[in-house]
Order: sequence, then structure tokens, then C-alpha cells
Amino acid sequence: MTTTIKHGNLSAEIKHFGAELISLKTNQNREYIWEGNPEYWGKHSPILFPIVGTLKNNSFQYNGMEYHLSRHGFARDMEFKLIDVMQNSATFSIQSSEETLKVYPFEFELQLIYTLEENNLSIAYKVINKGKSTMPFSIGAHPAFALPNHFENYTIAFEKEEPLEYYLLESDLISNKTKKLEVQNKQIPLTYELFKNDALIFKKLQSNALTILENENPVLRVHFEDFPSLGIWTKMNASFLCIEPWFGYSDTNGNSGNLFEKEGIQILESNRTFHSKFSIEIL
Repeated sequence: MTTTIKHGNLSAEIKHFGAELISLKTNQNREYIWEGNPEYWGKHSPILFPIVGTLKNNSFQYNGMEYHLSRHGFARDMEFKLIDVMQNSATFSIQSSEETLKVYPFEFELQLIYTLEENNLSIAYKVINKGKSTMPFSIGAHPAFALPNHFENYTIAFEKEEPLEYYLLESDLISNKTKKLEVQNKQIPLTYELFKNDALIFKKLQSNALTILENENPVLRVHFEDFPSLGIWTKMNASFLCIEPWFGYSDTNGNSGNLFEKEGIQILESNRTFHSKFSIEIL
């Protein structure tokens, strides 16, 4: 099942399974979201919760028990409930259940709120701790943007002049190895070579926005003021680019297995609510 929202020149379609954005297009039928071709990557824009990336040994310990969580958590594989819809907005929700408590022993509600305004789609996250104890979690976005022309025709532009140092993954965990990107006028030409070692992972950035340019013309801009970390990723020879605002990232080899000690983790007190949002601006 899907829900479509519209405003002005834009429409967005959200699949209830995973509350996943599967289409964002103009009245002229330009599609900005990756088609989800399973030959390369069968998703469009999954939500990452309650972890981002991979845990060491895919497990963590809590109150003397060991729990197993697969990469990026379970929210992207759950059926969300549509709890509110208007012409230009839709709100989706999941709550902890007997099944989620087996792998993540915390009571929660997660809401995603999609809103179209002018040339902009905002995606807001609401995490509610419904339990009596503090709750550790990470949350992140994973939108894949369609690049219909040759990959090398595209450039990404960071909002600010800054040294761009990213961390390398080893066996899906973050290593202590880093590389620096060569930047000219805040821009980086896209090549598949950039991603030969998987995603580019930035733990901290000064920039709050990233722009995709097609043949030097700005196409869209992702605003992520609320998010401290960012991943950028594609698959070899695929015609998409993921721009991924995150709270948190994969474990390192030195992780203790205690989620409360995990680098980048968010800690939410009982009966409190966490808010964050990012937006996709069509240029």
C-alpha cells in the first residue's frame, strides 16, 4: 500500500512498508528518487532505526543479555500505520512490539512525517521513549537520488569550505583509517572510483547542505541541519547517489557491545521525545 501527497508542482509517494519514500517527482514527470532496480540495490529511501550501520558481531549486551540486530535495524522492514494524512502531508508510525523487544529491549514509538511545501519535501523523525528506562538509539536517512545521465556528468557541492576527511569501512565496521577528498570551490566531481571502498562516512561536518549538480546545473539540495553525520554512497555502475544524514554510524572494532557507550549514539530519557528532520529541495 502507498500514500501520495501533492503540493504545487511536486508529488511524493510513500510506501507503508518501511514508510519508505519511493517517488518524488514534478508535474513534468522528472523523477528524483532511484527506481530500486534490484540488480544494483532494491531500495529507494529506507529509514535506519534503531541503529545506523553495523554492530560488531551484529550484537549488543543489555542487563546481562545479548541481543542481535541486523545492519541498519528493523524499521525499514516493518509495516507502518498511516496515522494522519492531508493533501500535502502524511504521518506514519510504528511501535515496539513483542517481536521488536526480542532484538531491542526498549519500548518506543517512531513517527515519520512527510510534508510538501513549495519546491521542498521535509521528512521529520519523532522518536518517543515509552519505557521506564533510558533508551539508546541511532536514526538515519538513506535516500537514493536518480542520476539519469552518465555518472561522471554529476558533481556534489558542499555548503561550506571545509577539510573533507572521511572514514573507511572494513568488514562493515568503521576503521581508524581516513582519507581526504580533493575539493575545488566546495565541489567534488562524481566517479565510481570514489566509492570503490564503499561509502564515504563523515562523522562531523560544518556543512548543513549538499547539492547535486548535473552538467554544472544544480538539480537538488539536501538540507540536514539537525544531523551531525553523513554518509554518501552508490553501487558500481548504478545510476543513483545516496546522501544519508545520520545520528550515529557503524561500530568500530573497539566497541564494547554496550549501546550506551557506542560512539554517536543518542540517549533518550523515559517519556521524552526526540525530534529531527531533513529536507529535499528541488532546484
